[in-house]
Amino acid sequence: MSELVSIRGAVTAPNTVEGITEAARRLIDRLFFKNRLQDKNVVNMVFTSTADLTAFYPARAVRESGHAVPLFSCAEPNIDGSLGGCIRVMITAYSDAPVHNIYLNGARALRQDICGSYAIALDGPSGAGKSTVARLVSNSLGITYLDTGALYRALGLKVVSNNVSPSDAEAVERCLKDVSVAIEYRDGAQCVLLDGDDVSGKIRTPEISMAASAVSALPYVRQKLLGIQRDIAAKSNVILDGRDIGTVVLPNAEFKFFLTATAEVRARRRYDELIAKGQSVKYEEVLDDVILRDRNDSTRAIAPLKKAYDAAEINSDQMSAQDVARFIIDRVEEDTK
Repeated sequence: MSELVSIRGAVTAPNTVEGITEAARRLIDRLFFKNRLQDKNVVNMVFTSTADLTAFYPARAVRESGHAVPLFSCAEPNIDGSLGGCIRVMITAYSDAPVHNIYLNGARALRQDICGSYAIALDGPSGAGKSTVARLVSNSLGITYLDTGALYRALGLKVVSNNVSPSDAEAVERCLKDVSVAIEYRDGAQCVLLDGDDVSGKIRTPEISMAASAVSALPYVRQKLLGIQRDIAAKSNVILDGRDIGTVVLPNAEFKFFLTATAEVRARRRYDELIAKGQSVKYEEVLDDVILRDRNDSTRAIAPLKKAYDAAEINSDQMSAQDVARFIIDRVEEDTK
């Protein structure tokens, strides 16, 4: 049942008609998107702007963008030492969704408790290119990349190496009870450590890929790795990729993206990658593996593959990894700088 809630947001803007208009509209777009709002649910929006923003009314900018809700704008008093060029808004609305307050650009300084660091959740099906894109984004933004799929692959390797069926929950739990899995960076490269050994080159085969998909559906395995991922994300700016990052692991991530492509395109990319590594595989077999994994990932009972309601979807059929990374980088820099 919907309740009456107050949702707050703020953004900084230059004192021009275009700057105030763009900032106000972008702030409202993000607030509506993250909070699943529609005009019919909104009781009112109240805007305030600092005394140095004199070129335009933020409420008028939102009105002219098509929102049909009660709006009000007023100027804040000029207080020494306060953040300048700032637009604030409070939305009163009926909603049954969690409240997400949004602070963009320089206004992030107002709420360091929720804006001190940020997380990027990158979800999508197998072979969509998530890890490649995540590395490009990480390098460009200078943030930590946590390859969650590599963690699951390492556990899949552990299970397979011990001749344990990935679908036997009790046997998997016994096998993984004392396992140690971690990610380290050596000379700028990510290394996946399984019981202290670097297994980075052993976890990218189709067999281990399927094993990782199977063990990742087990509650014990997911719980074992959940705390590790959240601890890392809480301490620094980070990008994580997987299948349930935006829905389960980091449901409050500030930035969420869902990267997808057709099964045929994803299979061709995986096939080319394996061939380049000298592995003998057939495209048809890789395609069958992709389709099967899609089915397993999207139908499993625990944390199935699913696009978060507030994730921006990116179809990469006609996009390079660099194109996708640029889209994400632009979106993040727009809100954090």
